[in-house]
Amino acid sequence: MIRLALGILLLVSSPARAQEPTRTRNVVLIVTDGLRWQEVFSGAERALVGPAGGVSDTATVLREFWHETAEERRTALLPFFWNTIAKEGRILGNPARKSAGTVTNGLKFSYPGYNEMILGAADARINSNSYGPNPNVTVFEWLNGKDAYKGRVAVFATWGAFRDIFNAERSGVDVRAGWTPPFPSPRGDRQPLINELFRTSTRLWPDNAFDVLTHQALLEYIRTATPRVLFVGYGETDEWAHAGRYDLTLRTARQVDAFIAELWTTMQSMPAYRGTTTFIITTDHGRGDGPVNWKRHGEDVVGAERIWAAIIGPDTPAVGEVDNTPFTQAQIATTLAALLGEDWRSAKPGAAAPIPGAVGRRPR
Repeated sequence: MIRLALGILLLVSSPARAQEPTRTRNVVLIVTDGLRWQEVFSGAERALVGPAGGVSDTATVLREFWHETAEERRTALLPFFWNTIAKEGRILGNPARKSAGTVTNGLKFSYPGYNEMILGAADARINSNSYGPNPNVTVFEWLNGKDAYKGRVAVFATWGAFRDIFNAERSGVDVRAGWTPPFPSPRGDRQPLINELFRTSTRLWPDNAFDVLTHQALLEYIRTATPRVLFVGYGETDEWAHAGRYDLTLRTARQVDAFIAELWTTMQSMPAYRGTTTFIITTDHGRGDGPVNWKRHGEDVVGAERIWAAIIGPDTPAVGEVDNTPFTQAQIATTLAALLGEDWRSAKPGAAAPIPGAVGRRPR
């Protein structure tokens, strides 16, 4: 009788069995590379609208982005983020509200950050953006191995290195990244045109395509392939900051916000996605402060470990900006899986726990 009672107790308390079904059937992880938390929560920084930010036409930039309060500035910069996600989702990463996000890999640049994000843990081996194929099985590869998701896991990103980060050859994940034309067998009118734009656009960055090209390819893909698990990587927020162009960093951030709004609206208009899709939006690393370090990130840059995140979907309570909820980049992988009702930590015991409050009850 004692053994029977203990067995029942273990059965009831098992995390995998106790997890309630979620309404999320599809998850989109969206990353805008290197966008600082300072701009997300306070909008344009006045000290950088001038020579320190490589801005010559200060009057125009101030008309576009400057307001007296941080709330007005951040809404001018990211209107979908603050008018929609802040009302219908959950936002984390503001140190002033004790909800700072932190990169745990210590290196504070892209490949280690993306690996931490999709693995659920840092890996000291990955110490270069040119590391090569990822030796780790990520949550995306794991999901792609399950019957429910097989062939419906995809990556659309501007940076060519994502083919290695997701180890496309081994994982079987459909990765379309960098300047490679995204449609191998183009159909209809749009796909050949998009391929031609990838082939013929003048390349400002040799390994990073323009956000708008990748975004248009993404919209075409979801209408025809309807993936269930999707990674989207926009890269220009990082590129323009490295170039010291604060005006173009701001405009690109606003455009990424518009892209996310368009993607959300498009997917909510489709029966395959309506009411069953969750977006996780974040960045891979932060940047420093001041007239020089706002352009930089890396192991030696104080503050570049700070990140932010936002979640909107049917299983995430609509609480807006949260207090007293610090999180780490490593928690994103398990959160993504949990939103689908999957337990990533059963396959990767060392993965971090889900972000607190990301998966919870909300009214139907």
